[in-house]
Formats: sequence, C-alpha cells, structure tokens
Amino acid sequence: MASAYDGAVKWPRKNDPASIRARQELVGVDGVVTSVDLAPFAEAAEALTGVAIIPVSVCPIRIELGEYELSDAGEVLETGRAEEEVRIPLAHTEGSLTLSMTRGATAAGTIKTYVLADRITRASCFVCADTASALALARWVETELPSMQAWLRASDDPTLSRHARLREVKTHVVGPMCHVLWRFTTGDAVGPNMMTRNAYALNMGYVMERAPARPERVLIEANMGGDKKPSFEYFQQGHGKTVLAEAFLSDEQIRRVLRTTADDLAAFSWVGTHGSVASGMQSVAFTPATAVAAVFAATGQDLGMVGTSSMAHGTARKVDGGLQATIRFPGLEVGTVGGGTTLPSARDWLASIGCAGAGKVYRLAQIVAAAALALEISASGAMATAGSESFFRAHHERGGLR
Repeated sequence: MASAYDGAVKWPRKNDPASIRARQELVGVDGVVTSVDLAPFAEAAEALTGVAIIPVSVCPIRIELGEYELSDAGEVLETGRAEEEVRIPLAHTEGSLTLSMTRGATAAGTIKTYVLADRITRASCFVCADTASALALARWVETELPSMQAWLRASDDPTLSRHARLREVKTHVVGPMCHVLWRFTTGDAVGPNMMTRNAYALNMGYVMERAPARPERVLIEANMGGDKKPSFEYFQQGHGKTVLAEAFLSDEQIRRVLRTTADDLAAFSWVGTHGSVASGMQSVAFTPATAVAAVFAATGQDLGMVGTSSMAHGTARKVDGGLQATIRFPGLEVGTVGGGTTLPSARDWLASIGCAGAGKVYRLAQIVAAAALALEISASGAMATAGSESFFRAHHERGGLR
C-alpha cells in the first residue's frame, strides 16, 4: 500500500468525494468506517476520511431544571422551574459507567440544578515598551469598556459576530505585558469562534488604533485564562456556563442503593478534599470528566473543552436524615447550535433530551451537571465502602482484559 510519506503520493486535502475516497485507500480503512454517508460531516472537519463509531447508552435521571434567560445586562435570570425525567445519552467505552451513573441517580431521587452565570473569555495580551506603559494601558482599557461596547454594536464589519456581546474586561499586568481578558456572552453557541473574531477587532481596530501609547505587539490569546487547559482563573471566574447541581440522599437510600452510610460518605469527602488540596488539583471532585466527556461525545460538543468544562467543586455534608451532596461547575462550555451539534447523530441525541437548537443551552448545561453529580454519588459510594471494596469489584468485573 502506498504511503503518504513516501514522496510519490500527494496527500489529498479537499473534502470532495474523490479526495475522501483517495484518503481512505491511502490509510487502508473500510467497512464501518467508510460505510456511513460522509456528506453531512464534510463541513465539520478538514481531511475527512471516515467516522469513529462509539456506543451510546442512556441513563434516566430525575432533574428539577431551572428555566433561564439572559437579561440585557448579561445576567442569567431564572423564570421558572420544572421537574422531569431526562434520559441522558452517554457515548463511551468505559465499563460500568452507565450502571454507576444510574445507581447514583436512583440514590439521589431528584437532582436540582441551577445556572448562575454565563461568560466566555478570550485572553489577549498587549506587549508595551515598559511596565509603566503597560499599567497605563490597563487603566485606559478598563475605562473604555462602554465605548468599546458601543463601537462593536455600531460597526458594520462583516467579520464581527452579532451574537458575541462584550460584557466585561479584566486586565492583569506582568512587567511590560498587559493581559486583557475580554468576557463575552455568545447565545446558544459555545462561542470561541465568535469571540475570537470580536476580540481581534477590539485588539486591532480599537486598542492598537486608539491607545494613548501604541503597544509594540498584540496576541489574540496569551494563555492568561487557560483556554482548553484547567486554570485557577477559569475555576474562579468561569468560562462558559456556571452551574450547580444538588441532591439529598436519605439514610435509607444510602443504605439500600449505595450500600454504605452517610458517615462513610462524609469521611470520604473529607479525605478526598484534602487529597485534592495536597496535590494542587484544579478541581475538588472525584470523577467529573468521565460524565462530561460521555455527554459531550454524544451531543457533538468540542471534546477539547472537556478539561476545562470538567473543573468542579464537590461538597458533601451530613444533614438530618441523610447527606446533602452538591457539585459546582464554573465553566461548562456547551452549545446547542453550530459546530458538532449539526452532525446527524449529535442532533438526534440533542433532540432526544430537548436540547436541539436555539434557546436550549442552559437546559443542556444543567443536564451535564446532573449527570456528573449522579456519577459522583455512585462512585463516591463505592469508594466509601470498607477498603473501597465496591469500587474494586466494579472495575474487576467490568474492567475488560485480565
């Protein structure tokens, strides 16, 4: 078989049928990988060659969901609450994940969810002549926010996004570097492309043209926020939808479903929290990435955002009659329009949970948080048993190769 690296074969780069077939022949894939109609996928990725098939299971969870809308000032406002059973799709290959999440959902009864905030950030940086210039630029940028917002609204630049609205700006000076964190809301899309276009316009068309002293260099993303990387900035300030989920576990449900006690769960939470602190972990939870990744993969979310989206802060405390368990996600980066959500399977799974299209993004964020809390409850219950025997047995019996 010819190789794309032997110098004799030119790697086809278009996404037309002939180029797709040529790549398949070069790579040597056939069967399921090439049997799917690839036309609906051609706009989602470059050098399209096939698809990866991942099994999807479903976990029913009873959730009390809030209904939310965004005010003109960019604040998330709750307009109502309703309880329903949501059958959540999970795309994964991890044995016992779905059973464990279902067990946690059973123990929880009803999980209550709340959306607290909605912001996504592009962290630009202006390199100035010296520290004094950087400090002066930071002070100027912060006073210019209203003018910048008006400038974006009035602009007829076709490259700008009308859905990405600038809400705040935060500066941080390090030597001659003035980091500027542009904070946006982006409607029902996750929004990185939208805010990148608008941040570029602000950087080049506003700051570089109007600053009292022109910076020497500007970078549209300079890692201050931690895009697609867990960071304290995003753990504290959020980067996406900030969501809380809460459940009350009665002593009876803890005993009957989780086969442990509220005392043991509280003790495990105490140990786990201090273990997180001791390791410098940018999260205080047990296994949130597992649930986040499974829902993301099923619903066409950006998998590169699992790292930041799964930053979480879990709590557990004994209360009369049982245990109160919560989990906070400072930045769930989810969308219900655009990107991978337009792909056939993702669109279908989103529709199955009432999250396809506009006006559904806060619902999706709450569903992800509820799924994660259900898994946290079950996994914690298994770990809290004597010697963590239940956790061991789950992995021994469903762990694949021996």
